[in-house]
Amino acid sequence: MLKGRLGLDSAKVPHADRAGCLYLARGALTARDGTLAFLQGARTEVDALDPGDYAIPLQGVSIILLGPGSTVSHDALRLIAHARTALAAVGEDGVRMYTAPPMMPDRSGLARLQAKIWADDDLRLMIARRMYALRLGEVLPHRDLNVLRGIEGARMKESYALWARRIGIDWRGRRYDRDNPNAADLPNQALNHAASALEAAAAIAVTATATIPQLGFIHEDAGQSFVLDIADLYRDTIVIPCAFKAARRVSENYNENIERTTRRLTGKELSDKKIIPEMIERIKALIEGRD
Repeated sequence: MLKGRLGLDSAKVPHADRAGCLYLARGALTARDGTLAFLQGARTEVDALDPGDYAIPLQGVSIILLGPGSTVSHDALRLIAHARTALAAVGEDGVRMYTAPPMMPDRSGLARLQAKIWADDDLRLMIARRMYALRLGEVLPHRDLNVLRGIEGARMKESYALWARRIGIDWRGRRYDRDNPNAADLPNQALNHAASALEAAAAIAVTATATIPQLGFIHEDAGQSFVLDIADLYRDTIVIPCAFKAARRVSENYNENIERTTRRLTGKELSDKKIIPEMIERIKALIEGRD
């Protein structure tokens, strides 16, 4: 992550320690100097703020209610998402709800079927085995998820080494310090950035299918478990080659930034190979039991 880009590197303030809602209307919500700013226009009797330029306590509220006559910039949306502060577009005084997050498709069939499969231990294992088969190219006979995870981990080590030799980079193994991700070598930093980009693509696919992100079949504890499941289907075909190509490019040209280079390479690959539409179809096939 670029230092200082759109604010804090992480959001630490729990929602229990935040105020509730902040209502803003008739103004422009933007990002400036790592925080939010709101330029209040001509007020009406229902507005709390006088005309002026205000700094918004981004991590001091749980949700920002954006009323009529307001706009929000793209950078502000990214900053809000990073701080895990909700944003809702509402009617005057909150009497209408337009977004917050965006409403899902108007059918719940896939989500209901996903929940049914997830709640059944045998069906859940079946989906996990199908996911591993997609990644490893074969259906493994094992019915213990930990055994499958171990086999997949060993295959990933082989994939890392294979791609490193193919692209021509020095690979010393996967290392990642969550407290200090920038301390890793270039290939490991690139892997982190490529994985983040792929997870965003998977989140779009999960959103588009109105499936439930929390109900993963291989990942279990994360709030985006199903997103991680889908992203992992492409780890060895998208994440590793894009990351290692970026690492080699940056090692040969230190003027380039590893995050920007990795994200651009990964984004181009996602676009060229139409990965998000493919993810959407794979989600449908997995849950509906199609090949």
